[in-house]
Amino acid sequence: MAYSRSRQPSRMEMMMYTGDSSDREARTFAGRVENNGIDPIINARSIAVIGASNRVGSVGLAAFKNLLSAGYKGVLYPVHPREKSIQGVKAYPALEAIPDFVDLAVVIIGADQVPGIVQSAADRGIKGCIVISAGFKEIGGHGVVLENRLKQIAASTGIRIIGPNCLGIINTDPDIRMNASFARIMPKSGNIAFISQSGALCTSVLDYAAGRNIGFSKFISFGNKADINEIDFLRYLKEDPDTQLILMYLEDISSGHAFMEIGKEITYQAGKPILVVKSGRSTEGARAAASHTGSLAGSDATYDAIFYQSGIQRVEGINELFNYAEAFSKQPLPRGNRVAIVTNAGGPGIMATDAAVRHGLKLATLSEETRAKLKTHLPPTASLGNPVDVIGDATHERYEAAIRTVVEDDGVDGAIVILTPQAMTDILETAEILPRVAADVNKPILGSFMGMVDVSEGVEYLQSHGIPNYVFPEAAARSMAAMVRFGERLATRERRRVITRMPCDADGVARFFRVKLAANEKAYVSEAEAYDIFAAYHLPVPRRRMIRDASEIDDAVAAVGLPAVMKIVSPDIIHKSDAGGVKVNLSTPEAVRSAYDEIIANALRYKADARIDGVLMVEMAGKGVEVILGATRDPAFGPICMFGLGGIFVEVMKDVTFRLAPMWELSAENMIRQIKSFRILEGVRGNPPSDLDALKQCIMKLSQLAADHPEIREMDINPLIVYPEGGGCVVADGRIMLERPRKGAV
Repeated sequence: MAYSRSRQPSRMEMMMYTGDSSDREARTFAGRVENNGIDPIINARSIAVIGASNRVGSVGLAAFKNLLSAGYKGVLYPVHPREKSIQGVKAYPALEAIPDFVDLAVVIIGADQVPGIVQSAADRGIKGCIVISAGFKEIGGHGVVLENRLKQIAASTGIRIIGPNCLGIINTDPDIRMNASFARIMPKSGNIAFISQSGALCTSVLDYAAGRNIGFSKFISFGNKADINEIDFLRYLKEDPDTQLILMYLEDISSGHAFMEIGKEITYQAGKPILVVKSGRSTEGARAAASHTGSLAGSDATYDAIFYQSGIQRVEGINELFNYAEAFSKQPLPRGNRVAIVTNAGGPGIMATDAAVRHGLKLATLSEETRAKLKTHLPPTASLGNPVDVIGDATHERYEAAIRTVVEDDGVDGAIVILTPQAMTDILETAEILPRVAADVNKPILGSFMGMVDVSEGVEYLQSHGIPNYVFPEAAARSMAAMVRFGERLATRERRRVITRMPCDADGVARFFRVKLAANEKAYVSEAEAYDIFAAYHLPVPRRRMIRDASEIDDAVAAVGLPAVMKIVSPDIIHKSDAGGVKVNLSTPEAVRSAYDEIIANALRYKADARIDGVLMVEMAGKGVEVILGATRDPAFGPICMFGLGGIFVEVMKDVTFRLAPMWELSAENMIRQIKSFRILEGVRGNPPSDLDALKQCIMKLSQLAADHPEIREMDINPLIVYPEGGGCVVADGRIMLERPRKGAV
């Protein structure tokens, strides 16, 4: 065992401990980068278990036995007020009674006692605590008070705290072998780190991963995040040489922008994929809003934007998470999206093809040379196209010839090998082919040996030799597509570094907002004022004139020109069309005068006590594609921009994308390309392609406007008219709602 029942090492010896012999460089505790205080916890060389117990069924017994059975390489100090020993290890009545230096305290006692113990640990110089105990903010009331006390202790003393209300952490590093949790399983070592906000989920995940022969470098349950949160762990794992892939289960994010920054560093600098399952909602969720953007932007859309901008892939559930994880952790990234499929059955080949195309892959076109080689190895009834059908009676020799020939084709970026168990199929021998071929090429090969019983021996061989296997080919195709997406994002890393700032009059807009909010917490910006604000950020606004009295109509016609649009301007009428407050295509002065009178009458009929500032006359925009741009401010994550199909049906179609502001140029490009109706902008049915560059510039300018001014609560440009390539865009309507920023808001 790693602990000692007699002489305990001195503090100096503990500081210089370098672990067992291995092929790694010898490391000392003192020489490691502490990485924000997390390293002494994850790589603890001495642990005090406060609440360790001999009582059968207790968490204190489970956690202490886990440390022993995992083969922990440091020194253990069980702490119990009455027991002389715990599981044969000398026990101490209190933390203060331990004579030597301790890196980490694992706390498993009643919630009321926890703050005092953590304070004592800090006073002793212990660097970290894992608080497994529950009974904190998750129960509300007194639990919130206790958790706030833990936060205060961490802030005032510098001690780092994981939890409370967590499962604990596991480090499979052979120099550490630490299972500081009450999970039933010590996972095998691997290159995957798993971070979870839910402790209960972790136990199921460990069992599931063991069944799929998946190992971990670090396994972390962080609970309530009183101190250390998911962003801290990501910073640590970025530098962890044992971790090449990060999996996460999250219910919320502590700081959207900080999460994005470390996500980008891990993805684009360190080249480590991050896969996330996200459940739950943000602090407020989707709130009732006066604008289209506010009603469409909910917390889930915000998280999608955060993940996408960070290079992180969001997955639908645990099964998909580990489907992808097997591929990422065991196979090289594909160079492109051209996939080949080798199968011994036509139906599964078609299933794989449909899934591949649906998820963005392309079926590779096999070269004539490849087809000629296949012809020499396969029977006349075999299909030489893609999918390559080796026919149901295929032996392992036929499979090997087909697989090797296909993956050596320069036009193939990766392969999916499907096997259905036939009476004549050599299942194990066929399984042995895949790692043998994979060793000779730097391309991903995924297996789909279909079934559970007949193929089990072959599947076990694949999994133990680095080839992911999927029960059904659709899962293999989705996993290959996920790898392709990550590779594509890495290819754009050079374009993701700089947020370009555009010329604007930010100071003038800030002064205007201060005046609007001088006497009120909230304020409505009229459309006329909104046009001035957009113009200050060089968004393309039309000629316009405010008419406050009928006597001003002739001057307005001369300044704006005809045809024109007229719109009611009232802080009490937000959606002007609903009130009959919009008249379009006014081509004569007489039509303008009539429209003015009718708009005023309609507005008062719609809301008798409405405050009417006037009627805005705007030059009539030519026909083009109508899109919507918008921004709203999430209380946790700050400004979020929206783009999508515009016009009156925007809330019905909901064909929109979101990004946090400010954003990269590439983010704006992707916002445009990711809406379902993007083909309309590309030009369909004889219509010319739209001016996508001008549209991208408008998104960037709106993003900068939203990021510069925390007073903007909601903002819409709906519609923005996009003209054919080279024709630019024009703002056809817009509205802005202001709110005085609250203290601590992002």
